[in-house]
Amino acid sequence: MKKILFMSFFMTLNLCVFAQNNLNAVIRNSENKDPLIGVTASIKGTSLAATSNENGQIIIVNVPDGVQEIHFSYVGFNERIDTLEFPLKDTSVIEILLKESSEELDEVVISSTRSTRSIQNIPTRIEFIGSEELGEKGNMKPGDIRMLLAESTGIHVQTTSPTSANASIRIQGLDGRYTQILKDGFPIFSGASSGLGLLQIPPLDLKQVEVIKGSTSTLYGGGAIAGLVNLISKTPTEERDLRFHLNGTSGGGLDINGFYGQKFKKIGTTIFASHNRNGAYDPAKIGFSAIPKFERFVLNPKLFVYFNDKTKMNFGVNTTIENRLGGDMLYIKGNGDNTNQYFEENKTQRYSTQFVFDHLINEKSSFQIKNSVSYFNRNTTIPSYQFEGTQTASFTEANYTNSTEKSEWVAGVNIWTDNFKEKQITAFPLRDYSQNTFGAFVQNSFKATDWLQLEAGLRTDYVIDYGAVFLPRVSALFKIANGLTSRIGGGFGYKTPTIFTEESERLQYQNVMPIDDKTNKLEKSYGANADINYRTYIGEDWSFSINQLFFYTYLDNPLLLENSSANLYQFVNSPGYIHTKGTETNIKIGYDDLKLFLGYTYTDARLNQNGTTVESPLTPKHRINSILMYEIEDKWKVGLEAYYFSPQKLNNGTTGEGYFITGFMAEKIWERFSLYINFENFLDTRQTRFGSIYTGTITNPVFKDIYAPLDGFVINGGIKFKL
Repeated sequence: MKKILFMSFFMTLNLCVFAQNNLNAVIRNSENKDPLIGVTASIKGTSLAATSNENGQIIIVNVPDGVQEIHFSYVGFNERIDTLEFPLKDTSVIEILLKESSEELDEVVISSTRSTRSIQNIPTRIEFIGSEELGEKGNMKPGDIRMLLAESTGIHVQTTSPTSANASIRIQGLDGRYTQILKDGFPIFSGASSGLGLLQIPPLDLKQVEVIKGSTSTLYGGGAIAGLVNLISKTPTEERDLRFHLNGTSGGGLDINGFYGQKFKKIGTTIFASHNRNGAYDPAKIGFSAIPKFERFVLNPKLFVYFNDKTKMNFGVNTTIENRLGGDMLYIKGNGDNTNQYFEENKTQRYSTQFVFDHLINEKSSFQIKNSVSYFNRNTTIPSYQFEGTQTASFTEANYTNSTEKSEWVAGVNIWTDNFKEKQITAFPLRDYSQNTFGAFVQNSFKATDWLQLEAGLRTDYVIDYGAVFLPRVSALFKIANGLTSRIGGGFGYKTPTIFTEESERLQYQNVMPIDDKTNKLEKSYGANADINYRTYIGEDWSFSINQLFFYTYLDNPLLLENSSANLYQFVNSPGYIHTKGTETNIKIGYDDLKLFLGYTYTDARLNQNGTTVESPLTPKHRINSILMYEIEDKWKVGLEAYYFSPQKLNNGTTGEGYFITGFMAEKIWERFSLYINFENFLDTRQTRFGSIYTGTITNPVFKDIYAPLDGFVINGGIKFKL
């Protein structure tokens, strides 16, 4: 009996000693104490390592005796290093708290929701395009932001002019006029400039782009039925930011961009200047330009004043001047005759100001006043017809924010004026209009529990000649588990009628009758979306995330352009409705320096009118995105991409071809400069390969719907300096 007790004692002692050479820890988020899955723990100088399970637990056995340095690492969190002496005297489970990386969070400061909370805690679903991705897309198209937006799921860039390349963006199957494009929260790319806005915004001075899909009229008023794109400019930093970007293309293009930004003690400045030009380019040799001849100058200086820790202001001016000429290649080159005489010329001038004054009342409250004034003149000329007009607009807002740990309130009032005056060139009725809108809004964000956050808002707009509109909106964020979240939201929207739509843009506004505020009325909508997002890390090398979105929008009494007689077009509010529904899937897989992005968009957009249902034209029902990136930080970037667009219904009742677009880019990076080359659409997909893009003669062409690229395979390359 004594022998048995003696042996049992030493076996128990041996097990205790063995247990003391095990590391048993649970890893949690320091902010909310949630367990973290996929954290890597490694013991320096050994091959011992382990990854936390779904409960955040890590166990490492047979740790060598002595003082050991243990590293805990997790993407998005600060690395933690603990020193422990083995065998451990205390064998209880050790709690390790990891803190989220402030550097990563600082890069994702969202302004479009008017909230001060981080993107992880905002109930509204936001798609964020950061500076790194902006730089990559800037390599491909440094002169404008079309490609940047076109390669996002749920967003489609629709060409409205085959010879001048005018375009608008469609979100979730709705026409471009239902999307607001903002610059730092100011609506300066609307109305008469909407068909050219995408083509006149270089990306070099942008810090980030924020996209909200679905109705956001509660936040920004009329026009944001499909969503909004907010372009956020760079701000000065204490370290000088001076960079230049030179780019040339095989299609005859040249881009010269420069940016300077720096903050001094009480003042700071940013200055952006660019010169973009292109020769007329006809890859199909059909006699018409796929890329027009154009020349554009952009100058955006901005001054920042920091009065003290609580008060600051900034004032900026945006200037864009462009001449764009497309059409018959012989005419563009100065060799036109009685046969070769078709052209489309656009001359534009844009001047706008931006003023923002911020004052921090106390730690919880702040006050802001903002104002912009814009002037846009456009002269469009085709054979035997000319359209010229000037749009002047202003936007003024005052808002107040009060934020606590649990709740945040934002309230404000604004005035938006929009006036268009057409130059009398013919006896045709002038399309002048004056729209003044007075608005008030309030929004509350509330942290109900650790797993539920709510956001609700209400806006009331009074539109002169059209009356009052009430726009409620609600969103919810569910934190289901570590790495698993879901957002649900919905709201109401409206759009004030104007003649500036995709349909009238295709006609260069010829024979388009003016809006009649006695018969035309506001377009109103409601919509909702829901998503689920999952993100996880597997060891130190692998990462995986997926976002699945479902969306629906109902648009009542849509404004349609009808051919009322042989030579006249009139805008009419349809007695029916448009509804769009669909899904977006985004997957990101990372392994070490390799990243794979996969996206799928399903869009079903239909017009229901007089008992019949018609599929909305120029909307691909299925679209697939795929991008493979290999990046060695600060050394190399190599990317391969492919996009598929399913056949689209056209306005004449026929169906276009499905097609693929592929691209390849490579960039070599040094400390102060980088060289890159890009092979865009290297399979040379062009609509001109599927058939003729016009009917009639080359003298008087009638162009068909443009649903595929016209410029084909284009090589571009350049150099970027950072001094």
